Amino acid sequence: MRMARKKILIVDYDSKSLEALAQLFGESDFEIIKAKDGLTGWDMYKAERPDLVILEAMLPRFHGFDLARRIHQGSRGAVPVVVVTGVYRGSQYRNEALTSFGASDFFEKPWDGQKLLSSVQNLLREKAEFGLDLPHPESVIAFLQNRLSPNDDGGERSPEN
Repeated sequence: MRMARKKILIVDYDSKSLEALAQLFGESDFEIIKAKDGLTGWDMYKAERPDLVILEAMLPRFHGFDLARRIHQGSRGAVPVVVVTGVYRGSQYRNEALTSFGASDFFEKPWDGQKLLSSVQNLLREKAEFGLDLPHPESVIAFLQNRLSPNDDGGERSPEN
């Protein structure tokens, strides 16, 4: 079964990096949206509702780690954020991105295209599989309302009904 075409937002101040990432994922049949600063990235995120976000940690107008945190909190972790940075190097930044800012993965520039592509595909697959496991919220609400509403004689419904 083929996965539906996924939308990726890429946010990077560096035009060359932005275009290289757009080309890597565009060749893999992803729909690409681009932004050159954190504030535009946030606006594009809200308007476009991408399936995944790739961002540079060091961004003008709104820091990348803050953008990662805002997306993570706003989506309740449903939209994976991958940090790709040339500025923050080392395990302490990786750990901070993953634990404090809600990033799903972390890569240093220059990145390995195959590893980055594989990570994104895995994150999107996990997101799709997670979504399949959960019932639609409205069906859960209807089920609970049905279970908790009194029956015609004014008594409680039995668990079998």
